[in-house]
Amino acid sequence: MEKTRFAPQTFLARLPLFDAMSPEELDAIAAGTSERHVARGEIIFQRGDACRGFHLVIFGQVKLAAGVANGAEKIIELIGPGHSFGEALMFMEKPYIVSATALADSLLLHVTKEAVFEGIARDPAFARKMLAGLSRRMHGLICDLESVALQSGTQRVIGYLLQDEGAAQGAQLTLPVSKAVVASRLNLTPEHFSRILADLSVHGLIGVQGRNVTIMNIDGLREYAG
Repeated sequence: MEKTRFAPQTFLARLPLFDAMSPEELDAIAAGTSERHVARGEIIFQRGDACRGFHLVIFGQVKLAAGVANGAEKIIELIGPGHSFGEALMFMEKPYIVSATALADSLLLHVTKEAVFEGIARDPAFARKMLAGLSRRMHGLICDLESVALQSGTQRVIGYLLQDEGAAQGAQLTLPVSKAVVASRLNLTPEHFSRILADLSVHGLIGVQGRNVTIMNIDGLREYAG
């Protein structure tokens, strides 16, 4: 992969976690960061590896996944540009409980726990932002659990399609990852996911061509989801 050189401070300053920091504070955090270029399919870390900090995605996409009994994997979360992962275990000082793999050629920043802990010691506001970020992550996971427990597969698929910022009548959405990955993220088998897409297509609610989904009837989708 072609290397991209940049000042870490430039990217850090754009993130909610760091946007209130002074240039001097950003310099201190940047001193504890390193770039990591990962190719599509490359493993970033595996379950059981030591957690020595957290990662920020500059470009690309990363999946967090856990193994299941039959040897398959359950995708826990998909992490895109501007988002981070690994903070909770960094604070717990525990090994990773999931694996992380690049779904596309990606550029990551790794921020060491020493840099974070020193930042917290200097600035209580930074600690509050870290807590807010962890709380948002926890809220998202709780919503995922609620969705799996209380919603049908069809409702989960429609919810996924309508959460896209471009979701509107006549809009064409492109699934950012393969259908198998989306299915795992929604706690569905690939076959079940494909059947739901086919059913929605038969009812004239969406059109499907490969990974492109066209919203044919957005009001009908919402009504179909109950």
